[in-house]
Amino acid sequence: MSRSRATPPASAPPADDASPLCLKRQLCFALYAASNRITRLARPALDALGLTYPQYLVLLVLWEHAPCTVGEIGQALMLDSGTLTPLLKRMEASGLLTRTRDRADERCVRIALTAAGRALKCRAGNIPEGVRCQIALPADDIESLREQLHALLQAIEPPTEER
Repeated sequence: MSRSRATPPASAPPADDASPLCLKRQLCFALYAASNRITRLARPALDALGLTYPQYLVLLVLWEHAPCTVGEIGQALMLDSGTLTPLLKRMEASGLLTRTRDRADERCVRIALTAAGRALKCRAGNIPEGVRCQIALPADDIESLREQLHALLQAIEPPTEER
């Protein structure tokens, strides 16, 4: 007798939504799926600017705080320098930023925007609203959700120092 993939019988009971292992009860999955969808909404606008989503995040930090150190960018984005360094090197090669060693402390790398990096700020200005317009929720609900997610981040890992 050959075996084929087992399929549940037609009379199988529905999935137990109360089970802690039910996919739709997983906070991590809901956050993961929502994050992927939001990123996809922004992708066409980012593609038009020649940016990836992680590069856009770095630019958001730099547009607000440049110049700053790799550590400061990492703290703002909750990323380690091992993740940031290759990203920053690619952005430097693209002419968006400069990386220079601090003269007083060679371990510290300072990141500054180039004219091209600064110019992208104007062109990227419509991205947040463009994404928001594609979400079928009232603006107040989106704002409330963002605040709840920031509270969740703080509850998971409070910041070690303020900027």
